[in-house]
Amino acid sequence: MRIRPIAASDLDELHALAQETGVGFTSLPDKREFLARKIETAVNAFDGTTPVSECLYFFVLEDEEAGRLAGCCAIESEVGREVPFYHYRVGNLAHSSVQLGLHRTIDTLSLSSDHTGDAEVASLFLRPSYRGSEHRHQRNGALLSAMRWLFMAEFRQRFPEKVLAEMRGVFNSEGKSPFWECLGSHFFPLAFEEADRLTGLGQKSFIGELMPKFPIYTPFLSQEARDCIGQVHEHTRPALAMLKKQGLRWEGYIDIFDGGPTVEAYIDDVRGIRHSHRYQVDVSAAQLPCEAMPRWLAATTELESFRAAWIGRGPNEDGVVLLSEGEAKRLDITSGETLRILDTQEIA
Repeated sequence: MRIRPIAASDLDELHALAQETGVGFTSLPDKREFLARKIETAVNAFDGTTPVSECLYFFVLEDEEAGRLAGCCAIESEVGREVPFYHYRVGNLAHSSVQLGLHRTIDTLSLSSDHTGDAEVASLFLRPSYRGSEHRHQRNGALLSAMRWLFMAEFRQRFPEKVLAEMRGVFNSEGKSPFWECLGSHFFPLAFEEADRLTGLGQKSFIGELMPKFPIYTPFLSQEARDCIGQVHEHTRPALAMLKKQGLRWEGYIDIFDGGPTVEAYIDDVRGIRHSHRYQVDVSAAQLPCEAMPRWLAATTELESFRAAWIGRGPNEDGVVLLSEGEAKRLDITSGETLRILDTQEIA
């Protein structure tokens, strides 16, 4: 298994992935023409023809043996520069009456675009057949999630101060969002799926045009909807747990449609960025020891030919990383070149 930039030839497989993501996965809609444009945008970002602030870096997890894609993930260099990037900000208003001797604090939701200009890690999806505890599937999700920090560390000058991640919110057994049914549906004459689809296609102007401009008092929402605020879809919990281990935290911003949390951090504080380092490579034809559960994540240092994969060992006492011929081929690297290495036990 290895990570690489997406290519034009991946369209069919990416479309298949999009059809498996399910409701609420806004950034990967089931629309072939849109996905083709997304691939083109990503290819231009990796070859350096796109301005740094407008880059979308889209990666795929490739199963080399099966010749298919197992998953994907992405990094948006700066959000909200062309299309407003909306959230609800969870706050509160205090009210008091001296005459009655009463003091109340009421939770509120306010429309916000406070994250304009931040980087975003997004579109993380792993096919169900590549999840689980069996040996050949171990750590696929961790590979998809953590490799983004190595990429950002290696190309730090391409990113701003902060990074965020939007988490999919709660849906009931019928596939409905209680938060949407109670709130958003009253302002948008659309089904959730249609509003979600338009957002995924980048058509977000209707949000600012139709959403209320004044704070929403959460006691007016149903208890079921209030319980969704800042909570994640059951399938999103592992991804949220990995982000929290990296130091991303919920600071009170939620998705305006499903109420899912947005977690964030200063990029230089992310543990995977702080703990990754560069080492020289030596490729060996000899049989090398390899741990059963991989802990060393390696990434190359060239933008257009970026690769990432698990390797069986870390740097030796001389600061050199020994690679087997298979590992070197997977990463497309030779002796004397450089890798960025992260010992994931340091951030566990």
